[in-house]
Amino acid sequence: MNALVRRPLGQTSLSVTPLGLGLAALGRPAYITLGRAEDLGEGRDVTTMRSRTWAVLDAAWAAGVRYLDTARSYGRAEEFLAGWLRERGIAPGGVVVGSKWGYAYVGDWRLDAERHEVKELTADRLRAQLEQTRALLGEHLSLYQIHSATIESGVLDDEGVLDGLRALRAEGVAVGLSTSGPRQADTIERAIGAGLFDTVQSTWNLLERSAGEALGRAHEAGMGVIVKEGVANGRLTARAAPAALAAVARERDTTPDALALAAVLARPWAGVVLSGAVSAGQLRDNLGAAEIEWDAELDERLADLEEDPEGYWARRGALPWS
Repeated sequence: MNALVRRPLGQTSLSVTPLGLGLAALGRPAYITLGRAEDLGEGRDVTTMRSRTWAVLDAAWAAGVRYLDTARSYGRAEEFLAGWLRERGIAPGGVVVGSKWGYAYVGDWRLDAERHEVKELTADRLRAQLEQTRALLGEHLSLYQIHSATIESGVLDDEGVLDGLRALRAEGVAVGLSTSGPRQADTIERAIGAGLFDTVQSTWNLLERSAGEALGRAHEAGMGVIVKEGVANGRLTARAAPAALAAVARERDTTPDALALAAVLARPWAGVVLSGAVSAGQLRDNLGAAEIEWDAELDERLADLEEDPEGYWARRGALPWS
C-alpha cells in the first residue's frame, strides 16, 4: 500500500508507518471488542490463536505495516510475535516493535476467567516484566511503555520506576506510556512535564476526543503519538456504527471502520494509528483508511458523534470479555 510510507516517530530514531497493528485481541482468548465471538468462532486454543496471529501479521507485513504493538498482559502475544519474527527471518529494525509493562495476564487461557489481567505499576514489576519481554523479543524491542499510566497510580512520581526507565533509555530503547480513562489529558500533561518519555499511546476516536489537545502538545514537545482504540472497541465498525458514520461511509464507498481510522490519521499529531484486526479481511478494511482524503465536511458531519468522556469510559468498562 503506497500510503504506508515510513516516517519518524516523534523525535525518536524509530521509523514507523502511519498505520500499525495491535495484538491485544489476538494474543489471548478473551478481549473487549463487540462481535469478537462471531469474528473468531469457537477456535480459541493456543495453536489456533497463534495461527490467527501469524496470518494477520503476514497480511500486515505484505501490506507494508511496519509498527507492531504488544504488551505483557496480552496473553501470549509477545510469544506469538517472537515466533513469527524468527520464522519469517525479520531482522531487528525491519519492523518497529513496541511493548508495555505493568499488567500481568492472569486469565489462564479461559474465556470465563473472573479476572483477565492485574495491574501493578512498580519498579519490581518493571524489572521482572522487562526481563520476560527481552527473553522473547530480544533486540526487536524498540519501545517499552508503562501500561495505562494514571495520575492516581503514582507511577509518574515513582523514582524507582523512573530510574529504571532512564536506564533502559540509555541502552537505546525508547520509553513511553499509554493512557486510559476520562483523565487521559491530565496524565499526558504530566508526562510532557517529566521530560523523560519518547512516546505516548492514548485513546482517541470519533466518540472520545478529550485527549486531543494534550496529544497535540505532546507532539509539539517532540513525543511520538500512538493512537489506540480508533474504532472504539468495535462501536465504530459496520457491526455497531452510528447512523451518521454509516451514511457517510456508504457515500464515500468505504467502511465505517476505515472512515473512523481515517479521522484519527487526519489529526496532525497522530504518529501511528493502530488497527486491532483479528483477521486479514478486517485488516484490509482498516488499511483502507490510508486511502481516504479527510476534509472539513467530514469533520462537520461527524462532530455530533462525540460523547462525554465519563459516559464513554463507563460504556467501555461495561463491554463484556468475549
